[in-house]
Amino acid sequence: MAKYEHTVTNEEYGMTINTILRLNYRFSSRFRTKMKYQHLVDLNGTPAPGYIKPEVGDVIGVRLPDETSDFPPEDIPLDIIHEDDDLILINKQPGVIVHPTKGHPYHTIANGIMKYMADSGQSFKVRFANRIDMDTTGIIIVCKNANAQNDISNQMRHNTVVKKYIALVEGDVSEDHFTIDLPIGRPDQVSIQRTVMSEGGKAAVSEVKVLRRYDSSACGPHTLVEVTLHTGRTHQIRVHLSHIGHPIAGDTLYGGRTDLIDRQALHAYYIEFDHPHTKERVSYEAPLPQDMINAEQKL
Repeated sequence: MAKYEHTVTNEEYGMTINTILRLNYRFSSRFRTKMKYQHLVDLNGTPAPGYIKPEVGDVIGVRLPDETSDFPPEDIPLDIIHEDDDLILINKQPGVIVHPTKGHPYHTIANGIMKYMADSGQSFKVRFANRIDMDTTGIIIVCKNANAQNDISNQMRHNTVVKKYIALVEGDVSEDHFTIDLPIGRPDQVSIQRTVMSEGGKAAVSEVKVLRRYDSSACGPHTLVEVTLHTGRTHQIRVHLSHIGHPIAGDTLYGGRTDLIDRQALHAYYIEFDHPHTKERVSYEAPLPQDMINAEQKL
């Protein structure tokens, strides 16, 4: 079993184990119940109830039960940009689904992680903290335990996770820096397409910053933009940019052309959050994929 360990400080003297854990870790209520009834808490290496008041310098340990997923392992390439005892960050390639679905039960990132686990001698349940579309590239976070997933999910709910994308859009975006604050909804439950909806839509905010402008005689004007998400609606960036008249290149669902690239030129390149274990603020970047670099070179 993996273990979290915490050394009791002077400031924590007189507190119970439960209180100390609550102050230092954002364990879910479900996991706290499991800790109690499965006796997962140790004090100096010996199982201990949560009501005990430890001494300064004592070590509180929380054991995480072994878990695993049952996805069939497949040889799916994984570009791992960071890994520790709690997280794996992967720079996802285009054309691959993140998690198995009814329509795509195999050939997913989850299947690739199962093989990676077998090859590296690890065992954990595959938990995704975020997901991106099949043809969007960039950073996805895989949590190795329930505590890490719960912690990052809470950060996302409180909008403290910074997520930035790079997109190549059609046309000359005139403003250098602006915000799109338009609600998004799904007018047709049969179609996956979303749209801006004044009634029935959910709040959606995207901050757009122009990085570079192109004026190609062969392909017409295009603009490379950075988009910071302040909400996380399905297809949010694709819908917002299309709505203002600048669909993402290659995004045929929302009006983009395919003369530069054969999938939406959208890349999740930057993420920033509090590490669920160390509590340190961390950030990671994923380089632009080759097909987007090729599209820029054409311009």
